[in-house]
Amino acid sequence: MTVSDRLAHALALWFGCGLVPYAPGTAGTLGAIPLYLLVRPHGLGVVLATAVLLTAVGIWAAGRVAAHSGTHDPQIVVIDEVAGVFVTWLAAPASAAGLVTGVVLFRIFDVCKPWPARRAERLAGGWGIVLDDLAAGAWGAALLLGARALGWL
Repeated sequence: MTVSDRLAHALALWFGCGLVPYAPGTAGTLGAIPLYLLVRPHGLGVVLATAVLLTAVGIWAAGRVAAHSGTHDPQIVVIDEVAGVFVTWLAAPASAAGLVTGVVLFRIFDVCKPWPARRAERLAGGWGIVLDDLAAGAWGAALLLGARALGWL
């Protein structure tokens, strides 16, 4: 295994979160919280830049791990959840309630896979692995924006 392979593996598994035996996607989502807490005080632009970087790195790392494992979407790959929840958090208020609500909404949409998430997961390699979670993140963000508009958050 090359250095590049090891790096892809560490990132795709989000530093071990993907090895959790039950609900690795939830573990990956929760594993995103420290990075979010680190970047959120610097503004939404930094959260957005982080989401874009996670997406690009995630497509590469997830694709590489999928190719090595010989499976379309290995359950151990969770960087896609990290990128997806960051998309949801773009619409979250900078509060504990916003963070938690974002996690819950993202996980609901990640599991349910409403349009276009189900379609996106059919894409090849890392693209399909990551883009379905970005779609789930967009649904979470839309609901967060609605909740904020109604004064619920």
